[in-house]
Amino acid sequence: MYEIIQKLHSWWAYVAFLLLVIAVVNSLIGLFSKKEFTPNDKKIALFALAAIHTQLLIGVIVYFVSPLGFASLGQMKDAALRLTSLEHPLMNLIGITLITIGWMKHKKLTTSKSKFKTFSIYYGLGLVLILSKIPWESWFN
Repeated sequence: MYEIIQKLHSWWAYVAFLLLVIAVVNSLIGLFSKKEFTPNDKKIALFALAAIHTQLLIGVIVYFVSPLGFASLGQMKDAALRLTSLEHPLMNLIGITLITIGWMKHKKLTTSKSKFKTFSIYYGLGLVLILSKIPWESWFN
């Protein structure tokens, strides 16, 4: 069971990452080209939000059933275990929180520039935090 959930978490990471990159690039293009914020721009950001929240849900399940997650929290001297049991989940949680805040803040804004700027900042920061703690050695295996 663990292997299936872990593979799903690994596979879905590619989808979530791609959608998040698309959302950040789209918001930067919208911001710098001064275009109007359209329903398609909102959908792009929403799909990225949904994908990253799905990844979080799968990740929480993996965290509690994995021997490398919650069960290994006491072994902080091992860098690989520290990454999987503390650093990766914590930084991703902070990144996903920033993305969620960006989504919530955009709802209250009225101008296209402010919406694109909000998505660029919050989704961009969330993406950087997530990228900073991806276990890269296992991404391409």
